[in-house]
Amino acid sequence: MLVYEFYRRDETGRDVFIGILKERRKAPERITEESILNWGRKIIGHNTEVGDVYFYISEVDETKE
Repeated sequence: MLVYEFYRRDETGRDVFIGILKERRKAPERITEESILNWGRKIIGHNTEVGDVYFYISEVDETKE
């Protein structure tokens, strides 16, 4: 399963973990960096500057508990 780990950089330059969202879209052509960032911004609110939010793409093995 594909997941996105969202972080933001605070005023002091520290990286702050926001959360993890799993990819649910069936059409890979709809997945862009902009669409992923927009999704993350919906979670944390629109007050955060785009440059302050970033993400890592990870693969999670669903068969392990």
